Amino acid sequence: MTRLTDIWRHPIKSIGREALDRITLEPDAWLPGDRLWAVPHEKAAFEGAADSWQRCGNFLRCANGPGLMAITATARPREDGLLEVTLNHPETDSLTVAPDAPGAFDALKTWLGAIWPADMPAPTGIYRNAGGSLTDNSAPLLAIHNHASHRAVEERVGKPLSILRWRGNLWLDGLGPWQEFEWIGKEIRIGGAVLKVEDRITRCKATMANPETGQRDADTLKALETWDHRDFGVLARVIQGGEIAKGDPVQVPV
Repeated sequence: MTRLTDIWRHPIKSIGREALDRITLEPDAWLPGDRLWAVPHEKAAFEGAADSWQRCGNFLRCANGPGLMAITATARPREDGLLEVTLNHPETDSLTVAPDAPGAFDALKTWLGAIWPADMPAPTGIYRNAGGSLTDNSAPLLAIHNHASHRAVEERVGKPLSILRWRGNLWLDGLGPWQEFEWIGKEIRIGGAVLKVEDRITRCKATMANPETGQRDADTLKALETWDHRDFGVLARVIQGGEIAKGDPVQVPV
């Protein structure tokens, strides 16, 4: 039986990951709390409204700063209603910051100084999309990944790899390698939610970095190219909301 094994969200884009046991999905919406904020850099070139979705190249990204991959996060509400995030990294002390609070960027910028490369464009603020998330895609889609496909990549690379390299939202087990690519245009049920799979995810060199150390130590892109693509995982839209939880059965297309 195919089951949901992991739920992950990333409160600040590219800056920390958080494991969840359960969450309620809403139709035509991103995973709640995922990529709520992002950190723009000094070469950002925003388009449209100042609080709208913007392209990923405007923000700090793991592809340009592999050390970001080693950050973990925990998000929780404060008594004043603001959401605060605690960030941890193996090379520095932890930081707790409420991104929407005054002074938050100064604290975050100082903390990132030990992680973000000095030769890359410097961070300039904290950005929030009033319409929702700041995923790499402007549409409200979730990233779904397959453990069997991950194991296939491990075999090509020749060593164990953490699934956290892929920075996905939902992980499924009980499938064949790359079976998720056959779902494009089809619907799947996970727990109480139904999602329609829309596209494959083309990967970048962020996946080459070890999420424990923040160091590039595996050529995941070269491994994917042995299958004549650089794709891993699929993007899906929630068409029926409902709660999902680790261990939930997954009904896949026949």
